Amino acid sequence: MKRNLNEKSRRENGEWRVRREAFLACMTGYARRSASLFGSGKFFIFHSSFIILLLLSGCRKDLCYTHDEHGWAVKVNVVADWEQEWERMHETDWEQNWMEDFSCSYDELRPDVADGIRVLVYPDQGNRYNEYNLEAEGGRLSMAEGMNSLLFYNNDTEYIVFSDLDASAAASATTRTRTRTTFTSTPAHADERTINEPDMLYGTYVDEYEAQKTVEPVDLPLTMRPLVYTYLVRYEFSHGLEYVALARGALAGMAESVYLQDGHTGEEAATVLYDCTLQSYGAEAQVQTFGVPNYPGEGYGRAAQVYTLNLEVRLNNGKILDYEFDVTAQVEKQPRGGVILVDGIEVSDEDGQEGSGGFDVDVDGWGDYVDIPLPLE
Repeated sequence: MKRNLNEKSRRENGEWRVRREAFLACMTGYARRSASLFGSGKFFIFHSSFIILLLLSGCRKDLCYTHDEHGWAVKVNVVADWEQEWERMHETDWEQNWMEDFSCSYDELRPDVADGIRVLVYPDQGNRYNEYNLEAEGGRLSMAEGMNSLLFYNNDTEYIVFSDLDASAAASATTRTRTRTTFTSTPAHADERTINEPDMLYGTYVDEYEAQKTVEPVDLPLTMRPLVYTYLVRYEFSHGLEYVALARGALAGMAESVYLQDGHTGEEAATVLYDCTLQSYGAEAQVQTFGVPNYPGEGYGRAAQVYTLNLEVRLNNGKILDYEFDVTAQVEKQPRGGVILVDGIEVSDEDGQEGSGGFDVDVDGWGDYVDIPLPLE
């Protein structure tokens, strides 16, 4: 688009010069003929002065094409960097203690850079924010002269639902409700909403930015930091894995929302539903969440929240088995991403060999997921 505008400007400038030169030649010839006819140089001087004024007007029009670039104006260039972290180190340094039998490397879990950035500009004087979209690397950001607050987050999410954007301190993100017909919550999580895994979400906030008019653009460097973290969940079987055809799970007790301004999570808990892949040792999932509720915060207490891991497997004979594990101790040590491991899972030969063989097992008929849209604000 910028290249097209530049080409249009050059084309218009070229056309203007052609018209100006033709007009100059015409008027000069006319002035000379008039001088020869009237025998007076005053008439020639008058017409020459008129032509010069027209040419000067043309030059001023040329300057208008790039007035914003060369004049005094607010010119802020956002220069974005991305912090591609999938977990925050707390009691375990997973990067240094990564296990060789994990199905992926530590770095393979790092999230991708987003496709673009949304910016909400809150003027110091005004009741409504202005919204802009930038490329992933940043770009020119429009704003009024004076003090502004700036909220940044990525604009390529699918399941994220944003709320209360009118006030930066209250702006938050959650994800859509998801149900699974075969899933039953434990009593400890009976009141929790069951949700999709949130999309990868980044954000950052500039509390006070004074926009000033300048001749040269001013760079605004910033770092987009993760607001969603990943748990590598491993279900290790000790017997009967050969009977398992499909697996999926749930992680209960996780934060339902996150605040965009500073990344702290809301107090409400939710249960995240997800699919698993089968591995040589059992089942595995890479689960994205907002982390634990109310973190960091004064109300964060290790004894107050219970975290439960669910595993649902469908056997080759069509039978469905359900397992639950208390993973509170593991999640407390890893409030923002990490590794959750449960082992000793068994499928008995009786369950695995029950019924006739040759059952065609696929995801159809296995209690479909149902996504429930939330109203967008």
